[in-house]
Amino acid sequence: MGIGALFLTSISTGIITQEELGWVTRNQVDFSRCELATALKLGQLIDSGQLQLGSRP
Repeated sequence: MGIGALFLTSISTGIITQEELGWVTRNQVDFSRCELATALKLGQLIDSGQLQLGSRP
């Protein structure tokens, strides 16, 4: 899964999993500038409470 697909999935469900967050952290050194901006946006959404850390069915 790429950061774009992860972003869209997280936005549509309102949830990001621990595993997905770990994947972002492990792979951020290889992200392009656009992908880094997407990762930062995910962080902002988590901080603002619009995304919850949890699991999807």
